[in-house]
Amino acid sequence: MSIAIIVEGKNDRSRLRRLLRPEVDIFCTFGTLNTEKLETLRKQVGGREIYLYMDNDSSGKKIRGVLRDAFPDAEHIYTRRGYAGVEGTPDEYNISQLEKAGLEEYIIYPEPLPF
Repeated sequence: MSIAIIVEGKNDRSRLRRLLRPEVDIFCTFGTLNTEKLETLRKQVGGREIYLYMDNDSSGKKIRGVLRDAFPDAEHIYTRRGYAGVEGTPDEYNISQLEKAGLEEYIIYPEPLPF
């Protein structure tokens, strides 16, 4: 099965790219969504299973609301309030959220630190 994750910005995408296999496409909203941007996103994701991972702030919640309407079957992934968005979320927490969404097979786990 093919999956896609939608995030807000390129820094969010870079943060997740380090943790996910290359076959997972990560798309950005680049801020506020208009009709044209939504249509482009729809075409890009096609028939893939979609995951939404937005910041836990007012802007992220607004974007999530628009995307929820555009992609009603999308799975939602949440970062913790207090982190500086997805890009400021520690890798360990991002990994736990990706696991919670059932994406273990796509995660690239970091090497454990030697003692």
